[in-house]
Amino acid sequence: MLSTKELLYTLALQRVPNLGDTTIKKLLHLVGSAEGVFKEKKAHLLKIDGIGQIRLKGLDESLQLPEAERELQFLESNAIDYYYFQDRTYPDLLKQCIDGPVLFFSRGHIDLKARKIISIVGTRNITPQGMLFCEKLVESLSPLDPVIVSGFAYGVDITAQKAAVWNGLQTIGCLAHGLDQVYPKPHRKYMKDIEKHGGFITEFWSDDPFERNNFLKRNRIIAGLSEATVVIESAEKGGSLVTADIANSYNREVFAVPGRPSDNQSKGCNNLIKTQGAHILTSAADLIYQLGWELNEKPTKQRQTRLFEDFSKDEHTLWKYLKSRDKQLLDIIAFDCSIPVFKAASLLLELELKGAVRPLPGKWFEAVV
Repeated sequence: MLSTKELLYTLALQRVPNLGDTTIKKLLHLVGSAEGVFKEKKAHLLKIDGIGQIRLKGLDESLQLPEAERELQFLESNAIDYYYFQDRTYPDLLKQCIDGPVLFFSRGHIDLKARKIISIVGTRNITPQGMLFCEKLVESLSPLDPVIVSGFAYGVDITAQKAAVWNGLQTIGCLAHGLDQVYPKPHRKYMKDIEKHGGFITEFWSDDPFERNNFLKRNRIIAGLSEATVVIESAEKGGSLVTADIANSYNREVFAVPGRPSDNQSKGCNNLIKTQGAHILTSAADLIYQLGWELNEKPTKQRQTRLFEDFSKDEHTLWKYLKSRDKQLLDIIAFDCSIPVFKAASLLLELELKGAVRPLPGKWFEAVV
């Protein structure tokens, strides 16, 4: 762990314009400490390969320290943890990435040491078939107790993370903004459960602007943390394909779920497979085989029994009603169960968070277990 003073100066280094993570690591290796980098003569620093006057122009503690002090206060007042690239707590796989963040932040109950970690990414416009495949994949992998990493976005991301929670797995949401924000805002309702079963990480500060490029930058962390990256569905272009490319550049395994050539949301995955940028993934067995994982069978988790114990009387009424049907509209569910629509909507949300009900487009719902 860094001392408070060294953490402050490391934050200040992050704020120097034109200094990326790779350059900061070079400086720290030469000088030995973040404070020392600010105190060192620039003539000495210029001897480092790839570091010129432009990169060092903004290296002035009078400019960076006030900002760093404000961010340090934010971290301390919000009980936010951090990972420093030279600490033993820093994730092993991410440490192997030359451009991995010098410092990133976390909130929740996260354990990334000596764990099987996979990233699951894909389109925000997930199809029902993609959703079912994603949920089944996570459920099938659950005996191996992997950590599921994703980006907390719509579609594949949140489907994978909810499935991890349902199956009692640790899940990590890698954010493209500071820990004082929530994006997308409708996903706020999932944060409490995800933090109980893992949490959130980010390299961005609380006052960093919300920019598109942040999403591309955070993709390297999603890829770098993981032994393998899985693309469930993707159009011909998309952020998940960038993540797959980065994972390949890190010599990590990439998997893609094939689809029909005519399906727009399968074009990206089909292209990855066609160009040998990914292994074909048709079931969890493909991933387990390629990664050399051993599937030690464990007793099936009594998830349904535990859910019953957690159900209120009204929740059980709604779940039993949906269990007897393929799917149903919210208004009809409320009418048939003699529950006001506003209350039924709230109860269905609770059932969704418990992994018992799945929302479908157009205010349709169906039972999961």
